[in-house]
Amino acid sequence: MNDREVAELRRRLRPNKCAITHVRGCYVGDSGEILSEFDQPVGLLSEEESESLLAVLRKSLSGKLGRNLTDIVFSTQQVAGSDEHSLLMRLRESALQDDGAVRELYQKITAAADWEGSYLILLAHDRYDVPWRGKDGHRQDDAGDQVFSYLLCAICPLKLTKAALSYQMDEQPFYNRKVDWLVAPPSTGFLFPAFDGRSTNLYGALYYTKGTDDAHEALVDAVFHTEPPMPADTQREAFQSVLSQSLDDECRYGVVQAVNDELCTLIEDHRASREPEALTISSDTVRRVLENCGVSEQHVATFSVRFDEQFGAQAQVRPENLVDSRQFRVRTGDVVIQVNPLRSDLVETRMIDGRRYILVRAEEGVSVNGVDVDIT
Repeated sequence: MNDREVAELRRRLRPNKCAITHVRGCYVGDSGEILSEFDQPVGLLSEEESESLLAVLRKSLSGKLGRNLTDIVFSTQQVAGSDEHSLLMRLRESALQDDGAVRELYQKITAAADWEGSYLILLAHDRYDVPWRGKDGHRQDDAGDQVFSYLLCAICPLKLTKAALSYQMDEQPFYNRKVDWLVAPPSTGFLFPAFDGRSTNLYGALYYTKGTDDAHEALVDAVFHTEPPMPADTQREAFQSVLSQSLDDECRYGVVQAVNDELCTLIEDHRASREPEALTISSDTVRRVLENCGVSEQHVATFSVRFDEQFGAQAQVRPENLVDSRQFRVRTGDVVIQVNPLRSDLVETRMIDGRRYILVRAEEGVSVNGVDVDIT
């Protein structure tokens, strides 16, 4: 799925747009035991309450593709008749009316849950009459010929509020607010099937995680029985390790700077193009930068091998998961220098009188602790 397709579904999750008639779910206690189940008709809620409920589901389609949102790909064998894919299809085709399938999914999730505290599992089904849209973006609501039937799952932690003195303008001015449970934004969730090319793709799903440092592998295995995606933060750490260990004594400041500059430029150019398809690179992209920096053939070859070991042979990786396009950071034991990643040329390294120095070119607008200073 691309950004536009995710945004199209997210915009749909409004009380006056979607066809979600009810939300099923269960409350799971601290021990991992299902304590209660519910089937809430959305029509019986006030407009404000239904908007709040849909906002929670909408959160499971938020964040960045490749970081918070990851494509799940099923094999042909799974689609042909695996237990995990069959369960998802039963849930979808029954519009969550198959009680046995719903409870089976609850059991899978609770058995694989690796987080602490109580939480809610929310399930919703929607049928979307996909409008026709031309290449120029023109939309015709009455010209579509596809119906996208899909289900959403959001797993939401429950947070306990604290007792406190509260003020109410009407009636009794002061009163003690009681302890209560609040539904927090989802920590994980998924969409099935995928909405690829604005059509149904039964070979895919979209998996959501609030954090980018933990993919909850046990949950991915239980629900999809596929290889869990490498968390975005782990990808960056793996890439940094591959660079430093492969280049050894040739891992110089200028080399790392050149790699960072190249990836940040690709990210910025792709962002400016407003291309909906995700930007990905292979090891060859970094390999060319290393060769242009004069890195030896042996170290370049070692980099390619280790890159493939970490990310897979011929892997296509999102560069924004490998570098931070918002900042360029140089760190020593006592000093941290943060630079606009597109102006890393302002920083260079020098040997002066046998000592190593990091030099930052100061052009204008220099301040120290908020005080403008003059450098002469």
